[in-house]
Amino acid sequence: MPGIELRKVQKTYGAYRAVSGLDLAVRDGEFLCLLGPSGCGKTTTLRMIAGLENLSGGALTVGGRVMDAPAQAVFVPPERRGMGLVFQSYALWPHLTVAQNTEFGLRLRGVARPERQRRTTEVMQALGIEALRDRYPSQLSGGQQQRVALARMLVVNPEVLLLDEPLSNLDARLRLEMRAELKRLHQAFQTTIVFVTHDQWEAMTLADTIAVMNAGTLQQTGTPDEIYDRPANRFVAEFVGSPPINILEFAGSDALAAAARRHLADRHPGITGIGSLGIRPESIALGPGEAPAGAEGAFTAPARVTGILPTGGSWIVELDALGRTLFLNTHVAPQARIGEPLHLAVPDRALNVFDARGDRIAAADAALARAAA
Repeated sequence: MPGIELRKVQKTYGAYRAVSGLDLAVRDGEFLCLLGPSGCGKTTTLRMIAGLENLSGGALTVGGRVMDAPAQAVFVPPERRGMGLVFQSYALWPHLTVAQNTEFGLRLRGVARPERQRRTTEVMQALGIEALRDRYPSQLSGGQQQRVALARMLVVNPEVLLLDEPLSNLDARLRLEMRAELKRLHQAFQTTIVFVTHDQWEAMTLADTIAVMNAGTLQQTGTPDEIYDRPANRFVAEFVGSPPINILEFAGSDALAAAARRHLADRHPGITGIGSLGIRPESIALGPGEAPAGAEGAFTAPARVTGILPTGGSWIVELDALGRTLFLNTHVAPQARIGEPLHLAVPDRALNVFDARGDRIAAADAALARAAA
């Protein structure tokens, strides 16, 4: 299966720039998720890869072959790119049965009937829809329709599979089941997949690599762990994570931020130019006394519980720390009572340090990691 490379890709609509200077590589057989809020340019990027949108600038190559490059006057039409595209709406033919929808692409390619039937049955069995072969789309559930849309793409053995938020119309249980199904299909077929979503958990659970976009620009590319544990900037840090990351602004009169600033100045005087500090909710420990057990060297502060929110299997704890509201996430039932005076602690290795522009101060990571060793 081929890799995909976008170099300095631009897409404009008049004066509006939907995608700006995008450099992105998708490895052969990789499952990449384009993640970001509505209007960030992720679907436009997918449509440019598919050939449904022309590039305004830059170049797109697939398997080393140039597919779109305005400066070279090259544009390969969608039907010659060897790609399969699954839309959010599935776009099944209502007058065709499941089997007829699945084999539709093979029929267009002139594949002989015995081969069509063999490949159609093989793919439908792999997706668990073979028993539905004589039903029509109106007789299927949302999850079954989604499987048929996938089968229609997989049966033609596309070199690249493009998925535009295909799970957004499903209920929570079906979405979970289909995430597992997509993971299994990727392992079985080893197809290069580009998946568009605004759902961070969908991206985290599915992708080998996540590309986070905002306002038409690429913010960060990395594994799910890298995106979550080492966000490149505040946008990524605040967009990925639920509950969202706690941000302490060093400018202003925030007493908790001032305490954090003193802690870093005392223990890590070499870290300069700090504008804000990010603390993931699960990184906060809570306990009685001056500091929770094992908090030596960590950033600590007095706190009291102001709310406990059960979410089923985990709890979100709202804290007041020196007048600042923080959220803690735990999988252990909290023992503290609302209003009880406590202390919080955050180990240095869990501190995300950003400069005044919101970019991660990468040099701080090594210093904080050494302190934790």
